[in-house]
Amino acid sequence: MRVLLKASMNTEKANEVIRGGKMPQLMQEALGNLKPEAAYFTLEHGVRTAYLFFDMRDSSQMPPIGEPFFMDLGAEIDLTPVMNADDLQKGLSELR
Repeated sequence: MRVLLKASMNTEKANEVIRGGKMPQLMQEALGNLKPEAAYFTLEHGVRTAYLFFDMRDSSQMPPIGEPFFMDLGAEIDLTPVMNADDLQKGLSELR
């Protein structure tokens, strides 16, 4: 299932990681593990926020996906099922 992971990072924890030079490695590991089809980084409500769109095959993946963000960045995480245009068309065709 395609999902959107939104990670809102704790500013102080993220600052520590950046000062320690570990942010590039953490992001590279996260992106390498998730293999997102798209990844965006921005500010939301004044905090560093990542939006990652990826395929989650099973809900048992939730701990290994979320824990690095929780433990290393003090992040708040949302996982939301999402559709692309093809998924939407497929779903709508089943309404007939």
